[in-house]
Amino acid sequence: MAPAVDVGSQFDVIQGLKAQAKKVDSSIFPDGLKTTGQHPPLYDQVYPYSAFPKRIEGPTEWKAEDYANNPERWVHQFSEDELNEISKTADNFMTLSLPLTGINKDNFRLPGLEPSLTTMRRELLNGKGFILYKGFPVHEWGNHKSAVAYMGLGAYLGYPVSQNGHGHILGHVKDLGEDSTQIDKVRIYRTNARQFFHADDCDVVGLLCIAKAEFGGESDVASIHNVWNILQEERPDVAELLTKPIWYFDRKGEVSQGEDPYIKAAVFYLETPDPANPEREQRVYCKWDPYFVRSLSRFSDKGIIPPLSPEQEEAVKLLEATCERVKLHMILDIGDIQFVANTHTLHARTSYRDFGPDTGKPRRHLMRLWLSVPEDEGGWRLPFWDSAEKKRGGIQVDDTPPVARLDAD
Repeated sequence: MAPAVDVGSQFDVIQGLKAQAKKVDSSIFPDGLKTTGQHPPLYDQVYPYSAFPKRIEGPTEWKAEDYANNPERWVHQFSEDELNEISKTADNFMTLSLPLTGINKDNFRLPGLEPSLTTMRRELLNGKGFILYKGFPVHEWGNHKSAVAYMGLGAYLGYPVSQNGHGHILGHVKDLGEDSTQIDKVRIYRTNARQFFHADDCDVVGLLCIAKAEFGGESDVASIHNVWNILQEERPDVAELLTKPIWYFDRKGEVSQGEDPYIKAAVFYLETPDPANPEREQRVYCKWDPYFVRSLSRFSDKGIIPPLSPEQEEAVKLLEATCERVKLHMILDIGDIQFVANTHTLHARTSYRDFGPDTGKPRRHLMRLWLSVPEDEGGWRLPFWDSAEKKRGGIQVDDTPPVARLDAD
């Protein structure tokens, strides 16, 4: 059972947050939905290690060899009919004079493709947790139409949430020359540095490849349930440490008024019980990004929060090494779309080098979507106050409006 604590004051805070989430200025958020943003967990719903399964089995627990030589199990080549439907729908949307932030299933109808998207969504949320689409004609369509089509597809998987303090719901993974060693200030997706295994602050992340690097920038995905099994077998002490809410995560200045600049949380959680079906399995959920754990020296050096203990330092290294052991490697070509679940997989990127300016070739560029799936629409039951909100998670700073630009800024 989850720990028993006095939750009276916490209940009032939660009710206040939920009420505030419903007070949305439609002149800023036209769809009436605002990204809820980053929050600490509900500590009374954080389960102790003793409640976690010793071993996980099922479709969410997979090994790289299950898929490495079987691309038909996770790669889908868009057919001509599918692309024609997407193209016509995108063209129609572009005649409506609506902003990209206004795309939804109602104004981006895909009746032919919808059944397969529904199946894929179910596989993302409850199965292996990843898929790779191929053949999006980004060169033919250009950035604007490609963005419209991509966001239209995304609307069938979840609600787009803000990815940073600027309100970007269409993000751009691109090297902007920022210093990747300044991890307390810089988001790594804006550099060409390696991204270690992590999960984003959303249920599903999408990446559309617009341009490739000259070298590197390749993708890896790991089943966190496979990782959990290995930790339980080889280092249960580390598994236990990762279930404790003693880990501080940096917010890198992307904070609303009155909020703390960091969050104290666990790495592994159990889902909360399903009131409609108390016997339903409570799955193991992972929320992790080492860059946000290692960037807090400006607080720990002043004694505001404790530094990572030697045991935590070891756990960080072991979690990364275990993901490396079990990863599925993939290369995104131009026109590929990768969708990955952040609930039960972690993903990584190798460092890369862009083509030189004398080649005339563009810099590596991926369009990114962060998508939210609330509980009542099939999302995981998470121990956070916003688990039932449509645009749960993401990064929201005060009332920064959502924007969807066509390139990085």
